[in-house]
Formats: sequence, structure tokens, C-alpha cells
Amino acid sequence: MAAPEPDAPREPEALVDAETDPGVDHETDRDRDPDADAGMGRGANPDVAPDTNPDPDPDKDTDPEADAPPGPDPVTVPSMSAGPDFVLRPWEMSDLPLVREASQDPYIPLITTIPAHYSDAAAEAFVRRQWERAATGAGYPFAIVRSRDRRPVGSIGLWLRELPEGRASIGYWMVASGRGQGVTRAALRTVTSWALRDLGIPRLQLFIEPWNTASARIAVDVGYRREGLLRGWQRVGDERRDMAVYGLLNTDGTADGRAVTAD
Repeated sequence: MAAPEPDAPREPEALVDAETDPGVDHETDRDRDPDADAGMGRGANPDVAPDTNPDPDPDKDTDPEADAPPGPDPVTVPSMSAGPDFVLRPWEMSDLPLVREASQDPYIPLITTIPAHYSDAAAEAFVRRQWERAATGAGYPFAIVRSRDRRPVGSIGLWLRELPEGRASIGYWMVASGRGQGVTRAALRTVTSWALRDLGIPRLQLFIEPWNTASARIAVDVGYRREGLLRGWQRVGDERRDMAVYGLLNTDGTADGRAVTAD
């Protein structure tokens, strides 16, 4: 699986899960606080000094956020086909069985905010965080669903934290029941093509642990290029681990055998 950018929320921002890999790939610094994970700040701004003017202008807007720059716009997560066998769609409360299965995986809870100890309340909070990420413009979280029985088997996200700099990251994970069916490759290909062609994002990137050769092979098959090794890049469990970074530009010519910028 491929992890999200190191400073991004730690869900499906991003794991590159491999068909043959018994585990998951990575995501970013693991912040278990649901609010922090959703990228939302609450409370007063500590950098704003209190107003000490004893006689403020009554016509002056005293809202401390009145002149603040606008935040990211909300995004709408679409539903789209990922080949003949899988679809990508927004998360639903009906996906709690997927959260349960993911929580039992030895690796997924280490690199995402999937609860390590399942409860319905924790699973529902996880799903709401996916909705909140779209509502705050943090990114596009998708559930990966098998077409034949509508069973969710994984997650993939396109994360927009660095979009002002012209880049975004993709992360994903897959539960054991979804592996070995080509779903990871299909999902990554679909989101990659959509992000480069339809959204016009100049650069996409993945972060994959060096040992995860299956995930790396999937990334290369879709068109990503290994660009280097980031030492101690991300905390996984109790240790910091190296991550290989894979990138794809919308000017690279082809992705998975097709022109990235073609209509």
C-alpha cells in the first residue's frame, strides 16, 4: 500500500496496498485525535492578540476571522468505475464491516486512523472523518467496493494539502478479503487518471516503504517513477521508517499506456 504525505491526515490519504502483500502500505504521522486527523482547528487563534482598545469603533467589524483568508472549498466525492469489477464511491455508514475488518489487520491501524480496537462508535467516527475531509476540502476519500456483491474491500484517497504548490498525494489500503483481485492497481489507475486529466493536478506522489516491492511494482505499472528515498520520513507504530517517493507529472507523456493529458 502507499502512504499519504507525511503531514497529511492518516487515512486513505494513502496506502499503496499490494495484491500479494500481506500487509498494508503507509500513511502519514499518526495523529489519533479525530479532530486533528481531520485537519480542523478549533478555538481561538493563539496568534491574535486581544483587543485592548477601550473604546472600539462601533462600525468596525470585530470578528477576528473577518479578514482571514478563505479556507479550502468543500469538494464533492464522485462515484466512478474502477474497471469492470470495482467502483469507487463516497464512504457510507453501511461500510462499518470494512472498518471492522481493517481494525483486525496487523498493519492498517498502525498507518491510518482505523481504530486498533473496534467499536461501532469508533467506526462511525472514522466514517464521519471521511465526510469531514471532503467538507473541508482536505481531499477526496473513496471506499473501494466490489461490483458483484457491493462489498467494500478498501480505501483510496486523493489528498489536497499541498495543492497550492501544484501537487497532491494518493494513499490507499486494502483488507485481506480484497487482495489478489487486481483491485489496488485498478483503483490507483482510476484515481490517478482522474486527478491528472479531469482535475488538472500537475503532480501526484506516493510514499511506499522500501520493503514493499509489490506496491512499488503496482505504482510503476500505473506510470509512477521512483524519485528517491526519504530517510526516517514517517512514524509507523513506535519507530520512524524510510519511505521511497514515487511521482507522476501530467507532462510525463503516458500513464499506464495512455497519454495523461489526452481528452
